Amino acid sequence: MRSRLVGLSALAVGGLLVFGGGFTPPVVAQDRGALAADLDAILAAPGLAGADVGLVVTTLDGETVYARDSAGRQQPASNAKLVTSIAAFDVLGPDHRFDTTVHATGRTDGSVLNGDLYLKGTGDPTMLAADYDALAAQVAAGGVEVVRGRLFADDTWFDDVRLGTSWAWDDEPYYYSAQVSALTASPDTDYDAGSIIVRVAPGQDGAAVVTTEPKTDYVKIVNTAVTGPAGSRNTITVDRVHGANTITVSGSIPSGGATTSEWMAVWEPTGYAAALFRAALGKHGVRVLGPTARGATPEAAPVLASRRSMPLSELAVPFMKLSNNLHAEILVKAMGRKVSGKGTWSAGLAAVAGVLPSYGVDPARLSMRDGSGLSRMDQIAPDQLVALLGAVRSRPWFDAWFDSLPVAGKADRMVGGTLRNRMRGTAAEGDVYAKTGSLTGVSGLSGYVTTTSGEQWVFSMVTNNSIGVNVKGVEDAVAVRLAEEGGAVTARAVVPAPRLSPEMTELECSWVKAC
Repeated sequence: MRSRLVGLSALAVGGLLVFGGGFTPPVVAQDRGALAADLDAILAAPGLAGADVGLVVTTLDGETVYARDSAGRQQPASNAKLVTSIAAFDVLGPDHRFDTTVHATGRTDGSVLNGDLYLKGTGDPTMLAADYDALAAQVAAGGVEVVRGRLFADDTWFDDVRLGTSWAWDDEPYYYSAQVSALTASPDTDYDAGSIIVRVAPGQDGAAVVTTEPKTDYVKIVNTAVTGPAGSRNTITVDRVHGANTITVSGSIPSGGATTSEWMAVWEPTGYAAALFRAALGKHGVRVLGPTARGATPEAAPVLASRRSMPLSELAVPFMKLSNNLHAEILVKAMGRKVSGKGTWSAGLAAVAGVLPSYGVDPARLSMRDGSGLSRMDQIAPDQLVALLGAVRSRPWFDAWFDSLPVAGKADRMVGGTLRNRMRGTAAEGDVYAKTGSLTGVSGLSGYVTTTSGEQWVFSMVTNNSIGVNVKGVEDAVAVRLAEEGGAVTARAVVPAPRLSPEMTELECSWVKAC
């Protein structure tokens, strides 16, 4: 990036940005009529006929560079995470961490606990099977070998409403639409909370081989998949029975072919976490004689083991780079818990609304029904997103938040994120930091761009009601043209792009593990 976007270290003076350290980026006066004409031509792409497109570009001090239908509210898809993440930094703070603890009740006689164990969560989406194993090891190290009572899973930090308002029913088996719980588990360090990885590999005896990550008996695998001839078509399908943890695997995988991996949401993540912990206790020689149940931890119950998550400033990277829906919803409920003592969507969204006026955004003029943008009832205007993005620069934690945004063309997943395969080799590579958004008929790109002349602008483009068009290509053309301002211009229209598969236009690329 030619000059990193700055927050408090920059001061607007006479229309120029004066940076700390004695550095002032060059600002070249431009005829913005040419820029407007080029953006008009890009937005005239035939594929956008009938779609609703809003685009606004401003300078860092709020001067409008370009605007087209930007005051109208639209479904933002994952651009809603801009609102959620900024509110989370504001309400919870960049140092916020999630605690997972193990408590005990009853008397201990030697190695026998004559009482119950409680596994208590506060929403940590980064809990892996290895972390539950570490908690079990702490319990064993304390000398407990037998628990005569039950294992209670305490998820009462949040309510038990698992799915958001107006989420699509047909997305429910998939990890990007997983259930929200204060006690959950992730299968890998993308931290896809409430999900499990199902891997399907060719077998030696005609049947396909199915494994899960992590290994657990919480899900039941029904495998009818077969191994086909070498070079044959891969037709593997992985699904989950509604209301159950029965995962079905069908189709054919070619002999010698690559393993197919699918990330699937579990039904009731509280039980999933408890199952992983119970299995880990057994591995460390701790037998729980009673069954697993749900229940609140008694206030006076002593702590036997604990684990703290990374701070929000670090969690924001996989959250925003990979557009993680469950992180957004967990943060919303965590905000509600902090502000009003209620870990609910309504309380959390009220907390979000409470901070928006300080960013120049009127919460009465938008609709937020969840934190991720999965809800079809979310409504926000590009003008509001740009106001938010402009105002957040004054916050002391801005740099940490800014670093969580995807960066155009940067190959590292935890740098480029959902923009890692976009705008490579253009003026926008490394100079566009922006949040993507994708649902069927909805696409968005909102963030910051540094132009060739050294100016830094804020922009938001949100498109609704598109049909069968690669809107990402239009967004890229817009962002590239903005980045080219002050230099050689190549992006004056959209080069016709091939139609992408539905999962690449209707879902974030990270949700299908394509970026």
